[in-house]
Amino acid sequence: MALKPEQGANPLGYEPLPKLLRGYAIPSVIAMLVSSLYNIVDQIFIGQGVGYLGNAATNVAYPLTTICLSIALLIGIGSASRFSLELGAGHKENAEKAVGTAITMMFTLGIVYVVAIQLFLHPLLRAFGATAEVMPYAESYTRITALGMPLLIVTNAMSNLARADGSPKYSMTCMLVGAITNTILDPIFIFVFQMGVAGAAWATVIGQLLSFLMAINYARCFRHIHLQPHHFGYRLREWAQIASLGMSNSLNQVAITFVQIVLNNSLTFYGAQSEYGSSIPLAACGIVIKTNAILLSIIIGISQGSQPIVGFNYGAKQYARVRGIYKLAISCNLVVSAIGFILFQVFPRQIISIFGTGDVLYFEFAVRFMRIFLFMVLVNGVQLISSNFFAAIGKPIKGVILSLTRQVFFLVPLLLILPLFMGIDGILFAGPIADGVAFVTTTILIRREMNHIRQLEQQAA
Repeated sequence: MALKPEQGANPLGYEPLPKLLRGYAIPSVIAMLVSSLYNIVDQIFIGQGVGYLGNAATNVAYPLTTICLSIALLIGIGSASRFSLELGAGHKENAEKAVGTAITMMFTLGIVYVVAIQLFLHPLLRAFGATAEVMPYAESYTRITALGMPLLIVTNAMSNLARADGSPKYSMTCMLVGAITNTILDPIFIFVFQMGVAGAAWATVIGQLLSFLMAINYARCFRHIHLQPHHFGYRLREWAQIASLGMSNSLNQVAITFVQIVLNNSLTFYGAQSEYGSSIPLAACGIVIKTNAILLSIIIGISQGSQPIVGFNYGAKQYARVRGIYKLAISCNLVVSAIGFILFQVFPRQIISIFGTGDVLYFEFAVRFMRIFLFMVLVNGVQLISSNFFAAIGKPIKGVILSLTRQVFFLVPLLLILPLFMGIDGILFAGPIADGVAFVTTTILIRREMNHIRQLEQQAA
């Protein structure tokens, strides 16, 4: 039963669920779309101004961005989940400590990450599948974009906290500022100043800087807490608690990175044995993965929009609202995924053409890759929303298990085994098979959890 307005000031406890999800999810979806546009816009302009080798370079560099986002999610989702649970339970001081510790984590891990990239860039790019043709472009692009990685970590993590604090529109605006800047500067740097992939990289970093400045300013503007100097610091226990709640989302990004590395190297190896060569599959994969990232960003936005609602109501023991918001989020996800499925199956060539030109073999492979690899996209979002749901209710281990199912437990083995029998086609079919098995696994775990929540609801009645 929802709290009445007079019983609590936080609307998460009493506002109608559809209204809450709209209010939180729409800005979150926009913010996630904008975040994914950094790479998409670079891909489009580089494809038009540099060619498919430039697209291959951004694909090779992409794992570094997904690792960066995994760090941001570890801190952002973890601290936002803890923040929501503590606020729901009425523990304001604990919520303040969670936020202060999270901000310390953002800056510390951001600096460590950029130093590691600069020191080990060349071997990292080779491990990610860079060929001799692609390496100069990839190195030029990544040396620069690495400078913006700490900014990206702070911006994304603070956006999650702002959303949990009841300011989803502020979170969205932080991302919009950077994306608009990046979109304006990309064509200027690439076509007017003839800076190539380096121009796209600088446009990205400048956009990230503006988003960062706006995001960090929110530390002074929290609505439900007031940060003091003693809330910041290196409390290892608090770090561990935040990390445990953000682990499922973070590991999902790490798994994506791992899959991307295996995928790139497999495509390079088996592509060289096919009529397509090694560079065409690498470039096509980058476009397909990043196009799918647009759809996933919408689903993740829905998931992140539901997170503070789930966390607060679970902390307040309003279990009917917890179940209700999960079902609503899943329903929205299925509608979005259905639209994505239709676009990927009916209009693949038109989508791929947006990212530049290529020969007949390039389009032939790219179209087949999109149709086959993304065939089970209709059910992908169920796993994402469910793993975030477990994190929101303070059960990170189950969230971690779900995060690893599709990417690590199923997809990677299939990527290694199927090509032995099917050649490069085995890589394409590994995607939908892994998606189907992961969906079944998710359904089993979430049904058990919903039965447990119903039991808690009956005990609380």
